[in-house]
Amino acid sequence: MALTEELVLKALANVRIEARKFAAFYVFRSSNDIFKALVVTILTQNTNDKNALRAYENLVKVVGDITPEKLVGIGEDALANAIKPAGMHRIRAKKIIELSRVILEKYGGDLTWIKDLPLNDARKALLELPGVGEKTADVILVNLGKPTFPVDTHITRISLRLGIARSRNYREIQRAWMSILTPDPGRYLEIHLKLIQFGRDVCRARNPRCDVCGFKEVCNYYMSNVKGKVSR
Repeated sequence: MALTEELVLKALANVRIEARKFAAFYVFRSSNDIFKALVVTILTQNTNDKNALRAYENLVKVVGDITPEKLVGIGEDALANAIKPAGMHRIRAKKIIELSRVILEKYGGDLTWIKDLPLNDARKALLELPGVGEKTADVILVNLGKPTFPVDTHITRISLRLGIARSRNYREIQRAWMSILTPDPGRYLEIHLKLIQFGRDVCRARNPRCDVCGFKEVCNYYMSNVKGKVSR
């Protein structure tokens, strides 16, 4: 049986999205600000969304409105201290200060123009910014209503277990999901978020809950590692 959009929607039907569990989604939804979303997305790199949002909200307490000018103004040490909950705070502070400086020097502190660019041009502009990789760029783009599909560690794990991707290659996994789903930014964002939550709750890195998984009849991992043991 092939993985179809209908099956994906059915398997994820009971997954509930709580905005605060997705730092970038929460910040973008509450601010509609590309720079703020970039900062919090950088804070999510190699940590969980809960810690990233704590760090971001600490930073808000320190500077008030988060802008490139204010972050450059407080300096690296104060920034690092504010974002400690995200971990690797000195490395992240250096990245965020560098990002802020480039945006100030190159774009006068304004990134709103990115919203009006075609997808590929918008991605190119984001990827040219310090600290912004493919996933960070795509998180911003899909929240801007652009037709792309961000891939994180949960989605990578789910994709490999399902067998819709053969490697951890970002583009391969992205293409696999985009070929299954209706080419609509709203659908891409919805499934992106639901798959992450599904990866946290059901298709966990350790002890996946295959017994309650709606994907199991199309899942290579289940067929190879679980079904035979259950039937014996």
